Amino acid sequence: MRLISETGEQLGIVPIKKALEISVEKNLDLVEVAPSAKPPVCRLMDYGKFKFEQSKKEKEARKKQKIVSVKEVKMRPNIEEHDFKVKAKNARRFLTSGDKVKLTIMFRGRQITHPELGERLALKLAEELSDISTVEKAPKVEGRNMVAVFVPKTESEKKEEA
Repeated sequence: MRLISETGEQLGIVPIKKALEISVEKNLDLVEVAPSAKPPVCRLMDYGKFKFEQSKKEKEARKKQKIVSVKEVKMRPNIEEHDFKVKAKNARRFLTSGDKVKLTIMFRGRQITHPELGERLALKLAEELSDISTVEKAPKVEGRNMVAVFVPKTESEKKEEA
């Protein structure tokens, strides 16, 4: 097997017995790094320390991940202008904080026979938020609701627009 020391230098090709003797002598673990290589590659290391370092790196990576949640804004097709502005302001706040926004337009009774009203409302909101968001899912009727999804624009999309 090919043996690599704890400092990373190649010790060459040695028999398994010799590699085990070296690991016991240096009070380190013999860890197989590349079992499919010809000959297999093993490394001398403190395995406990290695596992600790790995878990530290994973924890650091998880910390840097941004969890994107979906915030919902609900409206009715005959919403008043001021109420629409308030809902649009909330959607803008959600988008600037990095969350997706799901717009749900709820139809009551016979309003469902006029889906164009809901679509017009969804497009109005898309227009209102066009500077900071893009439409991920176009307005579509699902049962008695119409649903559209908006996502925040990436930095590159903002630069292209400018």
